[in-house]
Amino acid sequence: METIRKCLNEWNATIEALGQGKQSILIRKYGTNVKEFLLYPTVSYALQDDYLNSFQDDWRDFVKENALPNKDDSKFEVKYFARVENVVEKPSSRIGALNDYHIWTRDHVKSYLGNSKAQVWILRVYELDEPKFLERTRGMRYANVSEEVKLDNLKPVLSDAEFEKILKGI
Repeated sequence: METIRKCLNEWNATIEALGQGKQSILIRKYGTNVKEFLLYPTVSYALQDDYLNSFQDDWRDFVKENALPNKDDSKFEVKYFARVENVVEKPSSRIGALNDYHIWTRDHVKSYLGNSKAQVWILRVYELDEPKFLERTRGMRYANVSEEVKLDNLKPVLSDAEFEKILKGI
């Protein structure tokens, strides 16, 4: 039985987009040598008045509905596991070609990247057999959750054919 404690901190709306098959990539300034992790929701962005401006117009209602994760005291609900299938480097000037694969605005992505090249993480996301309410250790990008999570009976969010189509598109 495989278990995991490593998690990636990410905006809850983005996690839900990944977990519902609406998004399949993360755009970062850095690559990763951590190839598997739980998706751990963060909320600080949702407390800013203008956070909705970071998301494409078509996704704003979705983001409003999914801005905050389910919470139990200091524990947040963790529902998804992700595997990095590939990391592709793209110049920031070419990032607009990926708009169909994420929910952020082009301006948000450009602002985040600055002059850095984009490291596009292509993720295969799975739904956990059973969601868990967990705490995490401190960590800017990655952290560890308070208890090991079993990776039994993972259900891929996208079918193999849907995922292959995304790989070819990117």
